Amino acid sequence: MLESLIYDWNKIGAPARPGRVMLDDETLRDGLQSPSVRTPTIEQKIEILHLIDRLGIDAADIGLPGAGPHVVGDVERLAREIVDARLRVRANCAARTTNADITPIVEISQRTGLTLEVGMFIGSSAIRQYTEGWNIEWLLKTTEDAIRFAVKEGLQVMYVTEDTTRSDPDTLRQLYQCAIRAGAHRVCLADTVGHATPWGAAAVVRFAMQVIKDSGTNIGVDWHGHRDRDLAIINSIAAIEAGATRVHAAALGIGERVGNTPMDLLLVNLVMMGFIDRDLSPLMAYVEKVSEACAVPIPDNYPVVGKDAFRTATGVHAAAVVKAWKKGDRDLMDAVYSAIPASLVGRQQEIEVGPMSGKWNVVYWLEQRGIPCSDPVVDRVFAKAKQSTAVLTEAEILAEVYR
Repeated sequence: MLESLIYDWNKIGAPARPGRVMLDDETLRDGLQSPSVRTPTIEQKIEILHLIDRLGIDAADIGLPGAGPHVVGDVERLAREIVDARLRVRANCAARTTNADITPIVEISQRTGLTLEVGMFIGSSAIRQYTEGWNIEWLLKTTEDAIRFAVKEGLQVMYVTEDTTRSDPDTLRQLYQCAIRAGAHRVCLADTVGHATPWGAAAVVRFAMQVIKDSGTNIGVDWHGHRDRDLAIINSIAAIEAGATRVHAAALGIGERVGNTPMDLLLVNLVMMGFIDRDLSPLMAYVEKVSEACAVPIPDNYPVVGKDAFRTATGVHAAAVVKAWKKGDRDLMDAVYSAIPASLVGRQQEIEVGPMSGKWNVVYWLEQRGIPCSDPVVDRVFAKAKQSTAVLTEAEILAEVYR
């Protein structure tokens, strides 16, 4: 019935559903680079890993062992958890293009029996090369040596060009051709400083795919976006539409500076667009656990998972929601003033009572709690709301009810 009541302009000119879209969760590695997060305990990391698995996310970056023994220990414990709990999520580890970073990953894979992918990164932009004192010859030799070493040791290699979206085509072409010859099974285009626009993201993905095609191979293309311009979600969608086969994101968008693509919102949008099928009922548990473990508060107005996402205290809005509720149609109630069904993530519409409310708000609030809605009670609560500067608390409403 809802389809007959909602004209969906989003279907006009919409792209065809892409082939399989995979997701790589960066919460436990790149997400922890945020200067404001608290590093979770290993027990919390394991809980987050299980929630990543429950959400059907394909892969997870479980750490950069080259950072030191403390990271090696956590990465090995997470790898063992995947094996022992028979989780479906595949694991990858970050590394610089040095044997010193790659060797601990090899050893963890051997000790746990878990096949690991290494996300091997190196700066590719001219600004990075100039700052570091690198040249293309050094980049190519370092790339080839590191990838060949990793492949020889039994690792799958995702070759990551940092700052891809500010790198020139000739440099990228040489680096990707080198990586492919050395045995990389994926290349990852990183919008490291959140520079890209949607059309820029699509352009660089199409470019990389052409380089791969010209090489006569068929390897995967990843997109790794940051949110400095707050374009991370739409850039990820543009990258997928252009042909990227896997996109990276982190819970609540945590990560370096202002963060990475938010995995929670990316999941919701991809499901709503029909690009993927997922059960999103564990989504609230996922973001709440990351919020708790990393000491990252969820803003009240954060889409979908924030406190106010499905909550209204406005009279006109509440009246429409209540009228839908009185029709006995939960789907209608979920859609009349919301683009995203609250039920998609295991939530429901909430109506509060405040200075912008009408009497519908009061009636609904009382009925939902089994409190008789006599006119004097409704009038007292309504009058209290109009005198307030904020939404009334439960205690304030009950004080008027039982006055």
